[in-house]
Amino acid sequence: MATYVFSDIHGHAEPLRRLLDRISPEDDDRFYCLGDMVDRGPAPLDVIELVRMLPNVCVLSGNHEILMLDWIHRPNSFDSLLDWSINGGVVTKAAFERLDPSKRSELVSWLEALPAYAVCAVSGRIYVLVHAGITPYRGTARDWDEDALRDMLSETDPQVLIWVREQFWEHPTGLVDETGAGPIVIAGHTPSRYLMRMDAVTDRPPLDGDGLCQSVRVGDPEACGGIWDKWDIDSGCAGGAGFGKVTIIRLDDGAEFTEPIASGE
Repeated sequence: MATYVFSDIHGHAEPLRRLLDRISPEDDDRFYCLGDMVDRGPAPLDVIELVRMLPNVCVLSGNHEILMLDWIHRPNSFDSLLDWSINGGVVTKAAFERLDPSKRSELVSWLEALPAYAVCAVSGRIYVLVHAGITPYRGTARDWDEDALRDMLSETDPQVLIWVREQFWEHPTGLVDETGAGPIVIAGHTPSRYLMRMDAVTDRPPLDGDGLCQSVRVGDPEACGGIWDKWDIDSGCAGGAGFGKVTIIRLDDGAEFTEPIASGE
Protein backbone atom coordinates (compact mmCIF):
# COMPACT_ATOMS: atom_id res chain seq x y z
CA MET A 1 0.00 0.00 0.00
CA ALA A 2 1.25 3.47 -0.93
CA THR A 3 -0.09 6.91 -0.01
CA TYR A 4 -0.18 9.71 -2.57
CA VAL A 5 -1.03 13.40 -2.26
CA PHE A 6 -1.68 16.10 -4.84
CA SER A 7 -3.48 19.42 -5.17
CA ASP A 8 -4.60 22.26 -7.46
CA ILE A 9 -5.09 20.43 -10.76
CA HIS A 10 -7.35 23.27 -11.94
CA GLY A 11 -9.12 21.60 -14.82
CA HIS A 12 -6.09 19.99 -16.48
CA ALA A 13 -7.48 16.48 -16.81
CA GLU A 14 -5.24 15.11 -19.56
CA PRO A 15 -1.85 15.54 -17.82
CA LEU A 16 -3.44 14.18 -14.63
CA ARG A 17 -4.69 11.16 -16.57
CA ARG A 18 -1.23 10.54 -18.06
CA LEU A 19 0.40 10.78 -14.66
CA LEU A 20 -2.06 8.38 -13.05
CA ASP A 21 -1.47 5.93 -15.91
CA ARG A 22 2.25 6.08 -15.13
CA ILE A 23 1.70 5.54 -11.42
CA SER A 24 -0.82 2.75 -12.08
CA PRO A 25 -2.51 2.77 -8.65
CA GLU A 26 -3.12 -0.46 -6.80
CA ASP A 27 -6.44 -1.24 -5.14
CA ASP A 28 -4.99 -0.80 -1.64
CA ASP A 29 -3.26 2.53 -2.37
CA ARG A 30 -4.77 5.68 -0.91
CA PHE A 31 -4.92 9.18 -2.35
CA TYR A 32 -5.41 12.62 -0.88
CA CYS A 33 -6.53 15.45 -3.17
CA LEU A 34 -6.22 18.82 -1.44
CA GLY A 35 -8.80 20.69 -3.50
CA ASP A 36 -8.98 23.14 -6.40
CA MET A 37 -9.90 20.51 -8.96
CA VAL A 38 -11.89 23.05 -10.97
CA ASP A 39 -11.46 26.40 -12.79
CA ARG A 40 -8.67 27.83 -14.95
CA GLY A 41 -8.16 24.74 -17.16
CA PRO A 42 -10.33 23.29 -19.96
CA ALA A 43 -11.77 20.13 -18.33
CA PRO A 44 -12.73 20.77 -14.70
CA LEU A 45 -15.49 18.18 -14.39
CA ASP A 46 -13.26 15.56 -16.01
CA VAL A 47 -10.73 16.22 -13.25
CA ILE A 48 -13.43 15.64 -10.63
CA GLU A 49 -14.39 12.37 -12.35
CA LEU A 50 -10.78 11.17 -12.41
CA VAL A 51 -10.29 12.07 -8.76
CA ARG A 52 -13.45 10.32 -7.64
CA MET A 53 -12.37 7.11 -9.40
CA LEU A 54 -9.12 6.84 -7.43
CA PRO A 55 -8.84 4.05 -4.84
CA ASN A 56 -9.43 5.00 -1.22
CA VAL A 57 -9.47 8.69 -2.06
CA CYS A 58 -10.00 11.51 0.42
CA VAL A 59 -10.84 14.81 -1.28
CA LEU A 60 -10.63 18.14 0.52
CA SER A 61 -12.39 21.34 -0.44
CA GLY A 62 -10.35 24.13 -1.97
CA ASN A 63 -11.30 27.76 -2.36
CA HIS A 64 -12.35 27.17 -5.97
CA GLU A 65 -14.85 24.52 -4.93
CA ILE A 66 -16.17 27.06 -2.41
CA LEU A 67 -16.50 29.72 -5.14
CA MET A 68 -18.36 27.20 -7.30
CA LEU A 69 -20.77 26.27 -4.52
CA ASP A 70 -21.35 29.91 -3.63
CA TRP A 71 -22.58 30.59 -7.17
CA ILE A 72 -24.66 27.38 -7.20
CA HIS A 73 -26.39 28.46 -4.00
CA ARG A 74 -26.74 32.08 -5.15
CA PRO A 75 -27.17 31.89 -8.95
CA ASN A 76 -28.75 35.34 -9.16
CA SER A 77 -26.00 37.06 -7.18
CA PHE A 78 -23.87 39.29 -9.38
CA ASP A 79 -21.11 39.37 -6.75
CA SER A 80 -20.99 35.57 -6.56
CA LEU A 81 -20.79 35.22 -10.33
CA LEU A 82 -18.17 37.96 -10.59
CA ASP A 83 -15.97 36.42 -7.87
CA TRP A 84 -16.10 33.03 -9.55
CA SER A 85 -15.60 34.37 -13.07
CA ILE A 86 -12.53 36.44 -12.27
CA ASN A 87 -11.05 33.37 -10.60
CA GLY A 88 -11.39 31.24 -13.73
CA GLY A 89 -14.86 29.76 -13.25
CA VAL A 90 -16.34 30.41 -16.70
CA VAL A 91 -15.51 26.99 -18.18
CA THR A 92 -16.57 25.19 -15.01
CA LYS A 93 -19.90 27.04 -14.97
CA ALA A 94 -20.61 26.11 -18.59
CA ALA A 95 -19.73 22.45 -18.01
CA PHE A 96 -21.89 22.30 -14.89
CA GLU A 97 -24.87 23.81 -16.69
CA ARG A 98 -24.61 21.13 -19.39
CA LEU A 99 -25.01 18.34 -16.86
CA ASP A 100 -28.25 16.42 -16.51
CA PRO A 101 -30.17 17.84 -13.50
CA SER A 102 -29.80 14.61 -11.53
CA LYS A 103 -26.02 14.62 -12.08
CA ARG A 104 -25.87 18.26 -11.05
CA SER A 105 -27.67 17.47 -7.82
CA GLU A 106 -25.40 14.51 -7.05
CA LEU A 107 -22.26 16.56 -7.75
CA VAL A 108 -23.43 19.42 -5.55
CA SER A 109 -24.15 17.04 -2.66
CA TRP A 110 -20.69 15.54 -3.03
CA LEU A 111 -18.98 18.95 -3.12
CA GLU A 112 -20.91 20.14 -0.08
CA ALA A 113 -19.69 17.16 1.93
CA LEU A 114 -15.98 17.70 1.25
CA PRO A 115 -13.98 18.22 4.46
CA ALA A 116 -11.51 21.06 5.02
CA TYR A 117 -8.71 18.92 6.46
CA ALA A 118 -7.35 15.41 6.92
CA VAL A 119 -4.69 13.77 9.07
CA CYS A 120 -2.75 10.63 8.17
CA ALA A 121 0.29 8.69 9.35
CA VAL A 122 2.81 7.27 6.88
CA SER A 123 6.10 5.57 7.68
CA GLY A 124 6.13 6.84 11.26
CA ARG A 125 5.39 10.48 10.41
CA ILE A 126 2.05 12.23 10.87
CA TYR A 127 0.90 14.62 8.15
CA VAL A 128 -1.69 17.39 8.37
CA LEU A 129 -3.36 17.87 4.99
CA VAL A 130 -5.17 21.11 4.15
CA HIS A 131 -5.82 23.14 1.04
CA ALA A 132 -4.13 26.40 2.04
CA GLY A 133 -2.50 26.14 5.46
CA ILE A 134 -3.12 26.47 9.19
CA THR A 135 -2.86 29.08 11.91
CA PRO A 136 0.57 28.66 13.58
CA TYR A 137 0.27 26.80 16.88
CA ARG A 138 1.29 29.04 19.80
CA GLY A 139 0.58 26.68 22.70
CA THR A 140 3.01 24.76 24.86
CA ALA A 141 5.07 21.95 23.35
CA ARG A 142 3.29 18.61 23.23
CA ASP A 143 3.38 15.15 21.70
CA TRP A 144 0.90 15.25 18.85
CA ASP A 145 -1.23 12.32 17.86
CA GLU A 146 -3.82 12.13 15.08
CA ASP A 147 -6.80 12.70 17.36
CA ALA A 148 -5.26 15.79 18.97
CA LEU A 149 -4.50 17.25 15.57
CA ARG A 150 -8.05 16.63 14.38
CA ASP A 151 -9.34 18.37 17.50
CA MET A 152 -7.11 21.36 16.79
CA LEU A 153 -8.16 21.54 13.14
CA SER A 154 -11.84 21.22 14.00
CA GLU A 155 -11.50 24.39 16.09
CA THR A 156 -9.75 26.31 13.28
CA ASP A 157 -11.74 28.72 11.13
CA PRO A 158 -12.32 26.88 7.80
CA GLN A 159 -11.59 30.17 6.02
CA VAL A 160 -7.99 29.86 7.25
CA LEU A 161 -7.64 26.26 6.09
CA ILE A 162 -8.94 27.16 2.63
CA TRP A 163 -7.61 30.70 2.00
CA VAL A 164 -4.53 31.55 4.13
CA ARG A 165 -1.22 32.40 2.44
CA GLU A 166 1.52 34.56 4.02
CA GLN A 167 0.54 33.92 7.63
CA PHE A 168 1.15 30.22 6.99
CA TRP A 169 4.12 30.13 4.63
CA GLU A 170 6.16 32.84 6.34
CA HIS A 171 5.96 31.42 9.88
CA PRO A 172 6.77 28.11 11.63
CA THR A 173 3.77 25.87 12.17
CA GLY A 174 4.72 25.41 15.81
CA LEU A 175 4.02 21.68 15.49
CA VAL A 176 7.59 20.38 14.96
CA ASP A 177 9.97 20.68 17.91
CA GLU A 178 13.73 21.20 18.01
CA THR A 179 14.33 17.44 17.77
CA GLY A 180 12.36 17.15 14.53
CA ALA A 181 9.41 15.42 16.17
CA GLY A 182 5.93 16.47 15.15
CA PRO A 183 3.58 16.55 12.18
CA ILE A 184 4.37 18.06 8.79
CA VAL A 185 1.72 20.23 7.16
CA ILE A 186 1.13 19.69 3.43
CA ALA A 187 -0.81 22.31 1.49
CA GLY A 188 -1.45 23.66 -1.98
CA HIS A 189 -3.31 26.89 -2.88
CA THR A 190 -0.16 28.99 -3.29
CA PRO A 191 1.83 28.14 -6.45
CA SER A 192 5.41 27.66 -5.33
CA ARG A 193 6.56 30.47 -7.65
CA TYR A 194 4.67 32.94 -5.44
CA LEU A 195 6.79 31.94 -2.45
CA MET A 196 9.59 33.89 -4.10
CA ARG A 197 7.67 37.07 -3.15
CA MET A 198 7.34 35.99 0.48
CA ASP A 199 9.63 35.64 3.46
CA ALA A 200 9.77 31.86 3.00
CA VAL A 201 12.85 29.61 2.95
CA THR A 202 12.61 26.59 0.63
CA ASP A 203 14.67 23.43 0.21
CA ARG A 204 15.16 24.11 -3.50
CA PRO A 205 14.23 26.84 -5.99
CA PRO A 206 10.47 27.04 -6.62
CA LEU A 207 11.21 26.90 -10.37
CA ASP A 208 12.74 23.84 -12.01
CA GLY A 209 15.30 23.81 -14.81
CA ASP A 210 12.57 24.52 -17.36
CA GLY A 211 11.23 27.49 -15.43
CA LEU A 212 8.11 25.64 -14.27
CA CYS A 213 6.74 25.61 -10.72
CA GLN A 214 7.76 22.62 -8.65
CA SER A 215 6.85 21.38 -5.20
CA VAL A 216 9.07 22.64 -2.39
CA ARG A 217 9.57 22.08 1.30
CA VAL A 218 9.46 25.20 3.45
CA GLY A 219 10.60 26.18 6.93
CA ASP A 220 13.61 26.48 9.22
CA PRO A 221 15.31 23.07 9.53
CA GLU A 222 17.92 24.40 11.97
CA ALA A 223 15.15 25.10 14.49
CA CYS A 224 13.23 21.91 13.71
CA GLY A 225 15.78 19.13 13.97
CA GLY A 226 16.49 19.10 10.25
CA ILE A 227 12.80 18.89 9.28
CA TRP A 228 11.00 21.18 6.85
CA ASP A 229 7.68 21.67 8.64
CA LYS A 230 5.63 22.70 5.57
CA TRP A 231 5.38 21.30 2.05
CA ASP A 232 3.96 23.35 -0.80
CA ILE A 233 2.68 20.92 -3.44
CA ASP A 234 0.98 23.49 -5.70
CA SER A 235 3.16 23.21 -8.79
CA GLY A 236 1.34 25.86 -10.77
CA CYS A 237 -1.37 24.11 -12.79
CA ALA A 238 -3.47 27.26 -12.45
CA GLY A 239 -1.08 28.97 -14.86
CA GLY A 240 -1.33 26.23 -17.49
CA ALA A 241 1.31 25.35 -20.07
CA GLY A 242 4.62 27.13 -19.61
CA PHE A 243 3.91 27.91 -15.96
CA GLY A 244 3.22 24.69 -14.07
CA LYS A 245 2.80 20.94 -14.13
CA VAL A 246 0.81 18.23 -12.42
CA THR A 247 2.64 16.81 -9.39
CA ILE A 248 1.82 13.80 -7.21
CA ILE A 249 3.97 12.93 -4.20
CA ARG A 250 4.22 9.48 -2.62
CA LEU A 251 4.49 10.02 1.11
CA ASP A 252 6.01 6.61 1.85
CA ASP A 253 9.37 7.60 0.38
CA GLY A 254 8.96 11.20 -0.83
CA ALA A 255 9.05 10.17 -4.49
CA GLU A 256 7.70 12.87 -6.79
CA PHE A 257 5.87 12.20 -10.06
CA THR A 258 5.28 15.06 -12.50
CA GLU A 259 3.65 15.59 -15.86
CA PRO A 260 3.92 18.84 -17.88
CA ILE A 261 0.83 20.57 -19.20
CA ALA A 262 0.83 20.76 -22.97
CA SER A 263 -0.60 23.74 -24.83
CA GLY A 264 -4.37 23.54 -25.07
CA GLU A 265 -4.84 20.95 -22.33
